[in-house]
Amino acid sequence: MAKKADGREIVASNRKASHEYFLEEKYEAGLVLTGSEIKSIRAHRVNLGEGWVEEQSGELWLMDVHINEYKEASRFGHKPTRPRKLLLHRKEINRIIGRIQERGFTIVPTVMYLVKGRAKVEIAIAKGKKQYDKRAATEERETNRNIRRAIKSGEWE
Repeated sequence: MAKKADGREIVASNRKASHEYFLEEKYEAGLVLTGSEIKSIRAHRVNLGEGWVEEQSGELWLMDVHINEYKEASRFGHKPTRPRKLLLHRKEINRIIGRIQERGFTIVPTVMYLVKGRAKVEIAIAKGKKQYDKRAATEERETNRNIRRAIKSGEWE
């Protein structure tokens, strides 16, 4: 994938998150990784689809994010879905933990990217959508797409 103007190289994105949740606040977090994990991330072998963030004894952990094994690491490899510690400032951690203790809030990873060779993950505080919210969002997206198509073809005037 191409690098963005701000120096971020997007490795993986969780497009399902914006469909399943209302995304509210977003935070950038570092990750504690092993050598084989960062090599797999640099090779874009990551899946954020089923991931979530969990609080354990005052720390935030990235759970169920699949980082493929790095074949060249052989016996020094890693488990693909092991929990990974997130690195944030203490004030941010306390603010996030306070929000997830409210009813209906969770934390989901939305994007994983590289900044100057270091892996970062963007996490978002999210509230689950109901089925009718998902249908309304799909209808609005299709309506906007049809309007753009009509304007582009000159039929809108």
